[in-house]
Amino acid sequence: MIGFISNENTESQNHKTVKSDFEILDDYSKTVVGVAEKVSDAVVQIKVNKKPKKIQVHRRGKPSPYGAGSGFIISSDGFIVTNSHVINGATKIKVVLQDGREMFAKLIGEDPATDIAVIQIDADNLTPIAFGNSDDLRVGQIAIAIGNPYGFQYSLTAGVVSALGRTLRSESGRLIDDVIQTDAALNPGNSGGPLVNSKGEVIGVNTAVILPAQGICFAVTSNLAAYIVGKLIIEGKVRRAYIGISGQVIRFHPNAVKRLELEVKSGVLVQDIEPDGPSYNSELQKGDVVIGLNAKPVKSIDDLHRQLNEDAIGQSVQLTVIRKKQKIKVKVITAELS
Repeated sequence: MIGFISNENTESQNHKTVKSDFEILDDYSKTVVGVAEKVSDAVVQIKVNKKPKKIQVHRRGKPSPYGAGSGFIISSDGFIVTNSHVINGATKIKVVLQDGREMFAKLIGEDPATDIAVIQIDADNLTPIAFGNSDDLRVGQIAIAIGNPYGFQYSLTAGVVSALGRTLRSESGRLIDDVIQTDAALNPGNSGGPLVNSKGEVIGVNTAVILPAQGICFAVTSNLAAYIVGKLIIEGKVRRAYIGISGQVIRFHPNAVKRLELEVKSGVLVQDIEPDGPSYNSELQKGDVVIGLNAKPVKSIDDLHRQLNEDAIGQSVQLTVIRKKQKIKVKVITAELS
């Protein structure tokens, strides 16, 4: 028996598929629009006056004393989060709200090591935005960036979280850990603006873009930003320990790694030691190679930075060093980095 297949069901299925695609697109659009409406009043434009630098030159050759960026309100009493590099060195900071109000802001504190800063304005009827939990982020989820690129007030771009756990070097030279990578387009002027999720919660603070690349942008995670912001509001700065040395990373010969049974393949060569400084480091010598701190491996300067945090200030720590082809331990008492 020859059977005939009707195309009625197939057409109906295709129609349902097409309709479903439109519904998905519409849901996505509704999400982005909803987020924009929810957080728009919290996003501000920041204009700063700075002492002109020789490298800042207009087309006419005159020094440029101005800068601009973005920020977002986190409390009804006017605290605003932005990037340290946006306000660093500013003589005046002006904030432009979404309703057109302009006012001067005062600097509460900044942390160049994480590129986070807090400023404050005196204004009524402010709409704050809340930090989300960046530990819950997943690669592929919606990421929406809002800011003021090239002075175009309140611009929104949408994309996804492209990667998690990146590291980014700040202008201070320290590494910022656990950075978010996103393809939500960022441009100069977006710095300090929020990266938000589909609920309108801040998941990151937009901080950097790789200029030659397409769709590779970075944001400091909300959990790190919230911690730094709290410290800046309460203490005005983020405290860190130091041991009064300068150094560089060197790699060990494989034979040395094997002979000394090292856990690391590189270490920090002590090039100079601060004499008579606030830290006790007289047991260290130039030429020592630091490979451990309190039994934790040290293979780079960044490892030292991570371990020399606030909890280590004023503490006696034990450094494992290579000296004259021998592995020894020395004591150092840390001081606070000013």
